[in-house]
Amino acid sequence: MQQNVTSTTTKGIVIGLILVILGLAIYFANLDINGPIKWVGYVVFIGGIIWSVMSYGKQISYNATFGNYFSHGFKVAAIVTVILIIYVVIFNLLFPDFKEMAIEEARKSMMKKNLTPDQINQGLDVTRKFFMVFVIGGTLIGYLLFGAISALIGAAVTKKEPNKIVEDINQIGQ
Repeated sequence: MQQNVTSTTTKGIVIGLILVILGLAIYFANLDINGPIKWVGYVVFIGGIIWSVMSYGKQISYNATFGNYFSHGFKVAAIVTVILIIYVVIFNLLFPDFKEMAIEEARKSMMKKNLTPDQINQGLDVTRKFFMVFVIGGTLIGYLLFGAISALIGAAVTKKEPNKIVEDINQIGQ
């Protein structure tokens, strides 16, 4: 009997769209992105990856190894990361005021560190020049790191019974 397995692409798109909607809601609600709200997206992301691994296990009757589960979870995380990179690029193009808000927050942060005005201006010039690189790089590294950790957790907590009769030996591609 062929098992109906939800693809990593479908799961990644769903989780990615939820995170995009959440990000837009936070922005339009004018919530402080430097407060605890900044972790809500990561909590949703981590929960989504763990859920996707556990649901994959259930769909294949837990007939997989730790590596199969991790691979599935990391593929979902990679798809979500690509969606979020596209989102942050488009978001920053559509809402250039966000860049200025971020630079102002950086200025406040630097002032708390008792830096000289020259040092602050130099730092802000670099931030302005490479803002998009920092945003894309931060999104890439942050979400892939949390995605790997989430996939590890999901693979660890999902039941494993790889000794059952295997109908489809090539599970990794799903």
